[in-house]
Amino acid sequence: MKNRSAFYVILVVAVCSGIMCVIDGFITPPYFVKSAFKLLLFMAVPLLYFVFNKPERDTLKTLFTPKKRDFLAALCLGVGVFAVILAAYFIFRNVFDFSGITAQLTGDVGVTKDNFVFVAIYISLVNSLLEEFFFRGFAFLSLKNKLPRWAAYVFSSGLFAFYHVGMTAGWFSPVLYILAMAGLFVGGCIFNFLNEKCSNIYPSWLVHMFANFGINTIGFILFGII
Repeated sequence: MKNRSAFYVILVVAVCSGIMCVIDGFITPPYFVKSAFKLLLFMAVPLLYFVFNKPERDTLKTLFTPKKRDFLAALCLGVGVFAVILAAYFIFRNVFDFSGITAQLTGDVGVTKDNFVFVAIYISLVNSLLEEFFFRGFAFLSLKNKLPRWAAYVFSSGLFAFYHVGMTAGWFSPVLYILAMAGLFVGGCIFNFLNEKCSNIYPSWLVHMFANFGINTIGFILFGII
């Protein structure tokens, strides 16, 4: 049963990540249409897994059970991540060309200066929750008791980085692109560690949220909003 459940989780995560990568990299629908697909693939599909897999339902409840003692540490880590992201941008903005990001967003998915505020709010609050539930809650916490611990870490973090390949294609120079993918893999491992220690997705969601605050602040700068 454990091996069968692991196979289903791996299959669902791999297929849904691949579909989103194709949607982001090749189909490139308007941003809010893409977000609807992500809601279906990253929330509805895993929930169906829990609906039809009764023994796993306690795991689902645990994912959304917050623990107050974990909040302060996650908040401090999130603020630190926010500061590091902004510092890295200001240090390297004259070394790497970031201008392709706004051009790619505008050309591919219709994100512009006029609607970026709404997109930034969605990315920070909703999108981060979807990704934490899917990659950390569903992929990692569901698999770590069914696979060797290292395999759950590598699979969840690797798919998290892979999922961003289509989304960020054309944003950076090749060197910066490789660094960004490596950073996403390492970030995924850190998020997994937070979830493993806390057994719920809220601490990693908080840190992820602050990471997105940092990235979106850079977006505000690139779009000339601030």
